[in-house]
Amino acid sequence: MITQEIRKELFRLQDNKYRDFQSKLLPTVNPDTVIGVRTPQLRKYAKTLIKREDVEEYLQQLPHKYFDENQLHAFIISERKDYEQCLKEVQDFLPYVDNWATCDQMSPKIFKKHRIELLPHIENWIQSKETYTVRFGIGMLMQHFLEETFDVRYPEQVAGIRSDEYYINMMIAWYFATALAKQYEAVVPYIENRRLDDWTHNKAIQKSIESYRITAEQKAYLKTLKVRK
Repeated sequence: MITQEIRKELFRLQDNKYRDFQSKLLPTVNPDTVIGVRTPQLRKYAKTLIKREDVEEYLQQLPHKYFDENQLHAFIISERKDYEQCLKEVQDFLPYVDNWATCDQMSPKIFKKHRIELLPHIENWIQSKETYTVRFGIGMLMQHFLEETFDVRYPEQVAGIRSDEYYINMMIAWYFATALAKQYEAVVPYIENRRLDDWTHNKAIQKSIESYRITAEQKAYLKTLKVRK
């Protein structure tokens, strides 16, 4: 059975020091479920598994027991060449994503070629009640719609999200910091007009100031827009 074979291989690749380090970065994940396989090894393993016909069996074995199994699942999906198949697997997996790392590292390459078809799904994801589904949707807008496909309605959608969830608000801040780097003139009014909640507003400014893609003049101006308490 492929699931047992995969789990055996993950434990063979285990790095205990990395496991202990990684566990500290994942406060929403039970440390006992972290095997401790380094990301490059997981990516490499995913590329071998994607070629196997029985990988479908593994992808359907949800929920997985271990964090590393979720990571591997995300990397396998990210390698899919067929858009419809990839989208279905993303939709099936998202309800089981329970941490920022798995969410952020699931980045299907095929989506880049199907941006327009992807948009309605992104809109559904950012309206979800599930933390990491919303985060994933924002991440897809950030990754695929901040350059030649940019439209002001996208930051408008992100600015309209209100949540008490740290991992959603952090992604909103990350989105706006990236948007300022790529579409400064169109996006800076969202900061000037305080369209975000105070914490997210300040975090977006902080991330922008830390970015090498923002000019010194822009950084100086953004600092004046911080919400003072």
